[in-house]
Amino acid sequence: MSRLGHLGARLYRGEVGYDFVGKRKIWYGISILITITAIVGLAVRGLTMGIEFEGGAVFTTPKTSASVAQAEEVAERASGHDAIVQKLGNKGLRIQISGIDTAKSDSIKTELSKELKVPAEDINADLVGPSWGDQIANKAWTGLIVFMILVVIYLAIAFEWRMALAALVALIHDITITVGVYALVGFEVTPGTVIGLLTILGYSLYDTVVVFDGLKEGQRGLTKQTRFTYSEMANKSLNGTLVRSINTTVVALLPVAGLLFIGGGVLGAGMLNDISLSLFVGLAAGAYSSIFIATPLVADLKERDPQMKALKKRVLAKRAAAAAKGETDEPQDAEPQDGSDDDEGAAQTAGAVVGQRRQPSRNNRGKRR
Repeated sequence: MSRLGHLGARLYRGEVGYDFVGKRKIWYGISILITITAIVGLAVRGLTMGIEFEGGAVFTTPKTSASVAQAEEVAERASGHDAIVQKLGNKGLRIQISGIDTAKSDSIKTELSKELKVPAEDINADLVGPSWGDQIANKAWTGLIVFMILVVIYLAIAFEWRMALAALVALIHDITITVGVYALVGFEVTPGTVIGLLTILGYSLYDTVVVFDGLKEGQRGLTKQTRFTYSEMANKSLNGTLVRSINTTVVALLPVAGLLFIGGGVLGAGMLNDISLSLFVGLAAGAYSSIFIATPLVADLKERDPQMKALKKRVLAKRAAAAAKGETDEPQDAEPQDGSDDDEGAAQTAGAVVGQRRQPSRNNRGKRR
């Protein structure tokens, strides 16, 4: 077994772990700081809306020796608006200018043909009206609201309302951070960005549901014992699914990182940048929120339940009584001293799972005879 797999098995059995829930105030503080930074960036810099939302024209030229800076200068002088120029794979140029109409686009096309030394009939001009972008934005908001409502209803039925509320907070947290990064970086918001934002909601929800399923299993019969509080059980369940969440996130981030840094950064494919940046930031934020936000928030809400308050009092009272007698009743399992003890413990655990009893050794059978 690999070292990571061995660690995952020990996390699942509760032999090792990190107190995520116990240190939730730290994670809340970090998340609040990140969220405030994203909101400030959004308020100060704002979003750079693409031509699909503001309207304008996109000019595509064939192969030309003109540089990006030269084409940008010509386009801005001819239109009186800011221009975005990208170098295409065929050595051509893609010139995007917002806020111009059909009559203005004809004069810009003529000026580009003259200055870039490209025949006017070879320059392709596409006009986009702002009403189309408004329709996309309205449909995106409608889809987002419907998705949130359905998620809350489903989680409230499948789990409970506290988990539904925690999942909703985590989703809002992920969207806020992703939109804030777009504002700080200055990337354009295009239909591809909207697609990426709606896609990350599913990834974020998947990680959260995996952790919540462990919580649901762990809280069965929890009030009938006096060893764990709800927060300790939640932390143990979280550690049990930690490696799975990390593996899922890393596997999803690798191809997205390839699209972002190679497809968008090296090859200069603008559409890949639009989709991959929102996916990359959203996936990372989703994994973070499911571990550091959703589960601790559920524990906070659950600890206010009268049954869990009574359970916590019984657990603490039992530990205090055990401490007074010089005993220990801590929920941590003792770690093995060497590999042989670890293997033996694993064998005992496996035997307990399948309902088998350990067979006595030959020496013990001989003594019994």
